[in-house]
Amino acid sequence: MTDKIVIIPTYNEKGNISRIIQKVFSLDGDFHLLIVDDNSPDGTAGIVERMQNEYPNQLNILKRAGKLGLGTAYIDGFRWALENGYEYIFEMDADFSHNPDDLIRLHKACADGADMSVGSRYVKGGGVSNWPWDRVLLSRGASIYVRLITALKVKDTTAGFVCYTSKVLEAIELDRIQFVGYAFQIEMKYATKKLGFSIAEVPITFTDREVGQSKMSGKIFKEAIFGVLIMRLQSFFGRSYRKDEGIVDAGE
Repeated sequence: MTDKIVIIPTYNEKGNISRIIQKVFSLDGDFHLLIVDDNSPDGTAGIVERMQNEYPNQLNILKRAGKLGLGTAYIDGFRWALENGYEYIFEMDADFSHNPDDLIRLHKACADGADMSVGSRYVKGGGVSNWPWDRVLLSRGASIYVRLITALKVKDTTAGFVCYTSKVLEAIELDRIQFVGYAFQIEMKYATKKLGFSIAEVPITFTDREVGQSKMSGKIFKEAIFGVLIMRLQSFFGRSYRKDEGIVDAGE
């Protein structure tokens, strides 16, 4: 059995899902896939279930009752992956904004010693494609803001293309992850850093989706802005992400 699984959360991704599945399974490295579908009304889950006949030992699906948020989708996926013994656990979008070819480099960074690797737009060699200038400015500004508040060294703090080693996810008390939108990505990196794990950034080019609709909203953006402040304040008051540990020394 392979030790690598890619978790892809979906909601109304029928235009992308079969292509992304086929692309991941075409890669060298024997990646498995877990699709976490939030009861997509467009029939995304049905497409995945039909494709399981073609990839019976590689393609898995978790069907949830409704649209419950990106963060909870990943946490459900993390738990499933840990229960099934995977060593390298990836996050990736369904819409090809993340190039599946980069999974190989994210895996290599962790296999070479990093505890988490992040597909980064904002390190040397990284970038974005098909984005308007105002969105680029907003994204870069958000990452700078997060680094100032949290002291994270990661340059692309909101990135959602990530490889975790199982020891990171086993160490984090996932029930203490409180954010469900894009702040989830920040909080997972922050928790990883607070527990003393190493994070490597791998340059990628992020390409805006061509098929389907963006899930970004004002509510999600607001959560990210204010969530960072809440997270930092909680840290000062001794909040811990470590399993079986309710508090730590204030300001750790």
